[in-house]
Amino acid sequence: MTAAVRSRPSLRFRGRSFHAMVLAPEAPVSAWFDDLDEWIKRSPGFFLGRPVVLDVTGLNLSRSALGDLLQEFSARSIRIMGLEGAELSGHDLQMPPVLRGGRRENVIDLFANDDTQSAIHVNGQAAGTDTHEAEAAGALLIDTPVRSGQSIMHLEGDVIVVGSVASGAEIIAGGSIHIYGSLRGRAIAGASGRKSRIFCRKFEAELLSIDGFYMTADAVEPHLIGRSVQVWLDGDRLMVAVQE
Repeated sequence: MTAAVRSRPSLRFRGRSFHAMVLAPEAPVSAWFDDLDEWIKRSPGFFLGRPVVLDVTGLNLSRSALGDLLQEFSARSIRIMGLEGAELSGHDLQMPPVLRGGRRENVIDLFANDDTQSAIHVNGQAAGTDTHEAEAAGALLIDTPVRSGQSIMHLEGDVIVVGSVASGAEIIAGGSIHIYGSLRGRAIAGASGRKSRIFCRKFEAELLSIDGFYMTADAVEPHLIGRSVQVWLDGDRLMVAVQE
């Protein structure tokens, strides 16, 4: 009698790519964190729920100093999922894993001023957006409203939103942003360094940014609220004008 032999189920390992932000602090780190705190104050919740990689290339940090740096991010509710440019001996389970071979993408200069040019590197579109979308001729079309907490990134061209962008939502585009409804969230255009504009049918934005220069709601002239506007960059100033 021959006994049946049961095959053991195979153990499968699958590779998968995810998009993540890369924060790259620059010396002096204390000044860099001052700029980061200013951005968080102007755009609260920007980093919540986002996968973030910390690039410490060129900082020459000891293990203790790296630990202190990670604590600074933790205190700001920024979770670091991996490290670039770090030299850690052995397998340190208390530290995020060291990542190698990442592909450098576009840079969005969120802190643009004369003294500091710190940057957040953004790759592709953030995970977790469940809108129905279609790409054509380099543009990304969103034909449903963008709800609070959603983040749309499209660094290859323009973003067109047929509906509205809710408070707490954001659009990041390599080119221009066109919103055929209300803009109550954040709109960041020109992330790929292209000459860009922001257009919206009803202007109630929390934050605007083009090519790294930004404006928050408290800096907007009251007569512009609720109007159809276009936004463009004139030198180092954001200009907002009503569209009739």
